[in-house]
Amino acid sequence: MNDVPGRSVRPRRGLLAALGRPARVVAVAFALAIVLGTVLLALPIATESGRSAGLVNALFTASSAVSVTGLSIVDTASYWSTFGEITILVLMQIGGFGVMTLASILAVLVSPKLRLRFNLTVQAETAALTLGEVGRVVIGVVKLSLFFEAVAAVAIALRLVLGYDRSVGPAAYESVFHAVSAFNNGGFALFSDSLTRYVSDAWICVPIALAVVIGSLGFPVLLELRRELFQPHLWSLHTRLTLGVSGILLVVGPVLITAMEWNNSRTLGTLSIPDRLLAGTFHGVMPRSGGFNTIDIGAMNTESLVVMDGLMFIGGGSASTAGGIKVTTFAILALVIAAEIRGEPEVKALNRQIPNSVQRQALTVALVSVGVIVVTTLVLLSLTDLPLDLVLFETISAFATCGLSTGALNEMPAAAHIILAVLMFAGRLGPITLATALATKERNRRYRLPEERPIVG
Repeated sequence: MNDVPGRSVRPRRGLLAALGRPARVVAVAFALAIVLGTVLLALPIATESGRSAGLVNALFTASSAVSVTGLSIVDTASYWSTFGEITILVLMQIGGFGVMTLASILAVLVSPKLRLRFNLTVQAETAALTLGEVGRVVIGVVKLSLFFEAVAAVAIALRLVLGYDRSVGPAAYESVFHAVSAFNNGGFALFSDSLTRYVSDAWICVPIALAVVIGSLGFPVLLELRRELFQPHLWSLHTRLTLGVSGILLVVGPVLITAMEWNNSRTLGTLSIPDRLLAGTFHGVMPRSGGFNTIDIGAMNTESLVVMDGLMFIGGGSASTAGGIKVTTFAILALVIAAEIRGEPEVKALNRQIPNSVQRQALTVALVSVGVIVVTTLVLLSLTDLPLDLVLFETISAFATCGLSTGALNEMPAAAHIILAVLMFAGRLGPITLATALATKERNRRYRLPEERPIVG
């Protein structure tokens, strides 16, 4: 519509605006998926015993699957039937597709540069997003997800068939389930011991670890790498920060975990040196929200659990299947601290200046996340007799949708399970929706108040 002189033209509202606030759309969509999953898992056909799993078991598992967390209060391998396992698989896929798609769309709404890179014909002043443009984002997410899942599934299936004499049917089923779980950072496994039986098998551990890492980078980064893999000078600041911080954490995590558990006879201590390096590296990667384990998490040293707490809290990339506050949030906070220490008035990164609004968003997301974890930990401590380190680990794992557990989860009452189910939902959507809400509520004032500096420190 052309503007008519003398008339004020009301800006067109896009698809998401027509549906309501973007954060509300995301929350409702995931809530409906959890409700549907709860209903399906509560059916008698979903369990091996033929009896209903009950509301708490079904709700907790559905919440864990849709939020691609991987925490479970029952043994996935023996408790759920094939119907139940397939339901969990579908819920993980829906959760992974959903968070990558919705987070990417929300990123497009608040980032003009991402609009350009996605080739979306969006008017910056109206943040309009049409159905066709949403479709292109969805198709892109589906294509990338299915490609990486297929590659991981083929690698795992070949190993199971050639290395373990598994028949083609069961090998295909197990490989697809674990590939989907890995890429979507779901953490569910079809074995009672997770992947402990494959602690020494690099042909199983490496494809799963790579799928977890790739899934944790996020759709915007994967799309940019697909187009400009060998042209790093064209990468956006988001991609460079995500890859840079992820690379650092992927070195620091495995090194610390391997060193701290090297002589622990209950974890790495009894393995050969190559197997120690493999298992240590694997468990340095999994806190990015992978959720698998090849050694007993409950037997790890307290120092290792603290390191994993930090890695889980940071999580993976924005618009990815990983949880946590996200590596870009962590990077921005680190840059703010560095600039303050150096006395610089502006926060810069890789020849770019970080806007003040983005700095405030990062600080808000991080502090709100810390507050949620602290409050939840205090509540859980009042409901159980478990020590602080174990309760804190389970809380962060749930909030960061990681899925690693020390085993303390099974010692908690039903009320704690419901609280953690809500926390998984909040952890999955909280950082995304909070950051989007903050970005879309930006407003400029026509006046400034007088400054007064309080004492800090």
